[in-house]
Amino acid sequence: MKRILIIWHSRTGTARAMAEAAAEGARQEPDIEVRLVTSEAATSAELLAAQAFVFAGPENLAALSGEMKAMFDRTYYDVLDQLNARPYGHLIAAGSDGTGAARQLARIVTGWRLKPIAEPIIHCTHAQTAEAIMATKHMTSGSLKPCHDLGAAMAAGLALGIF
Repeated sequence: MKRILIIWHSRTGTARAMAEAAAEGARQEPDIEVRLVTSEAATSAELLAAQAFVFAGPENLAALSGEMKAMFDRTYYDVLDQLNARPYGHLIAAGSDGTGAARQLARIVTGWRLKPIAEPIIHCTHAQTAEAIMATKHMTSGSLKPCHDLGAAMAAGLALGIF
């Protein structure tokens, strides 16, 4: 059975909700296994066992969160040249922009030779004060729909052999 590995990190709930929505969408495809794993718990073995990936996390200071970057640092060389051509999607929770994290992740996974299946999905919370940035966030079903649809598209593409 083909597997989608969704690796996420979240401090305030937004990226976690995005990852869970992608997993829900992917689980609509009965022939695809979906694994939802925190960036801290993700292992090289899990990366190697997956045929596709969704990375979900916040943008912090115009870059990937430290925990998400640590996952790449920890696993990068163990899987180098073994993930070539596998598809991925990227979900970003941002306060104002998100493009810095998107560029950084794209550069990292270019080394793994992963293929994007869509543009990064960026959910902007517009949180600009310390209090608003650190507050727990709640997303609407409408704002989670693109994440759900990405998961569904990834699973359908895997099931049909497109990816």
